[in-house]
Amino acid sequence: MALSFPTVVNSSRAAVSPAVSGTRRRLVSWALAAGVAAIMAGCAGPGRIAGDGAAFERSGRFAVNVTDAAAAPEAVQGGFAWRDTGRVLMLDLVNPLGSTLARIQVDARGATLERTDGSTETAPDADALVAQVLGTPLPVSSLRDWLQGRVGEGAVSNMERDAQGRPESFSQEGWQLRFSRYDALGPGLLRLDRRDGSRRISVRLAIDTQAG
Repeated sequence: MALSFPTVVNSSRAAVSPAVSGTRRRLVSWALAAGVAAIMAGCAGPGRIAGDGAAFERSGRFAVNVTDAAAAPEAVQGGFAWRDTGRVLMLDLVNPLGSTLARIQVDARGATLERTDGSTETAPDADALVAQVLGTPLPVSSLRDWLQGRVGEGAVSNMERDAQGRPESFSQEGWQLRFSRYDALGPGLLRLDRRDGSRRISVRLAIDTQAG
């Protein structure tokens, strides 16, 4: 989902193991079922991640869509809660009804995903972990800056800023980004788009913004 680790993005489509393929099928099945339930019952937001000391915290909803001319489209959506102390990042992923699906923790030792059934997966960093679980690269490491309205490390191009001088749209790490609906902590809406050959990845993060 972080830290000062480098972003790992593989522009080629690697072979997907049966375990990963099964995980992706479960996620897609969950998304379809949970989406219907959410329409009927209304979306419940994620709970705050408990912790001591100062931390950057955000919560909201996410939607990931992957389209490829050679495969059926894939979509996953739900809610998230984010807590970053600077040394430890914790990210909860929840379904549209607010039930926690998994927690990702990232620290100097690497990244770990723990599901509610107690099963875990590990990787050297958050980006590698997400690519391993979902089969799709997502820039979780860079989100540590982007959620705060910062460009972070790495070359930036096509920068446009709003009237207050805040980043509004730019390109970085192979992603096209658009930020809007700022509050005191950062953008309230983040749009991320990427093309890898025939595959297009679209990520939308709608933040529970603070008033004032």
